[in-house]
Amino acid sequence: MLRESLRMSLANIRGNKMRSFLTVLGIIIGVMAIIALITVMQSATGEVTAQFESLGTGKLTVQGGGTEDFVTFLLEPEILHTFTFGYEEEPAEEAVDPHGGVDESGKGDFFGPLCIAGVYADEVTGPKLRAIGCCDSKLIKSSKKIMELSAGIREIAGNGWTAVVIGPESYNRLYAKFGNLNRLLAWGHARVIENLLEKVPECPRMLSDKFADESLIKRALMTRGKQIRMEQRTKAESDVAVAAASILAREQFLRGMEKLSAEFGETFPKGAGPLVRETGVRILEKHGPGAFARCAKLHFKTYSELTGGIPVNEEDRR
Repeated sequence: MLRESLRMSLANIRGNKMRSFLTVLGIIIGVMAIIALITVMQSATGEVTAQFESLGTGKLTVQGGGTEDFVTFLLEPEILHTFTFGYEEEPAEEAVDPHGGVDESGKGDFFGPLCIAGVYADEVTGPKLRAIGCCDSKLIKSSKKIMELSAGIREIAGNGWTAVVIGPESYNRLYAKFGNLNRLLAWGHARVIENLLEKVPECPRMLSDKFADESLIKRALMTRGKQIRMEQRTKAESDVAVAAASILAREQFLRGMEKLSAEFGETFPKGAGPLVRETGVRILEKHGPGAFARCAKLHFKTYSELTGGIPVNEEDRR
């Protein structure tokens, strides 16, 4: 039986020489890889062992009362040349220098108003605004949270906040006048800055997110606004005053959307995507193209797609 099995095995090997060769080659490579891996591990172990042996066989054991204090305050400073107080020292919170922050909400939404807000923060109110969770409003997905934070911001800021709401009808008239979104934004930011300076005349500077050349805002400022330092910064919402302003602006935008929904009996989606176009079709069917002047921003491509670019006259606005 054994002889017959061997004879059949040899016959299979002779009949499949290439497969047999590859099988043997695979086994050889696998064995060599295992040997190489074991050799490397043994070498590394030997080096680590040698390093520990070079340290000698001395051992220090500290026992008894007050051991932790002895090690922390005497032994470690002497050996490691470092000193700690026995706890991880927390970094001091960055101080907030007095300044105002400005931000807007609604400029990327086809439906609804454009809202711009400003908040003054200093060494007293700044940490409090951080403590309640002020951050870029775009990171806050809950409308309820926006409303809660807005109430907290107004309570902390006291008189040091303001907001300008530019409804769709006013927005469309202003856009026709300025002919450019950045100029309209600069005008709105300037109005907020002037209003905030009227409330907080000691404010030394204003900070906003960078959306255009700084000269646009400066040219739109009046006498009071021209006397302060105006700064624009990319991702300015990381600043606590700008973050608080972004939340107040978002709150005003959400309230504006609620008013439009009540007026038109329609839930208006945000942005300018497919849901917005679907809502636009219903508005067009129910109210006609003139209704868009009262609920939407007419320079958006969405308006042209929905109406074919039909111009809106004053009678249509009513």
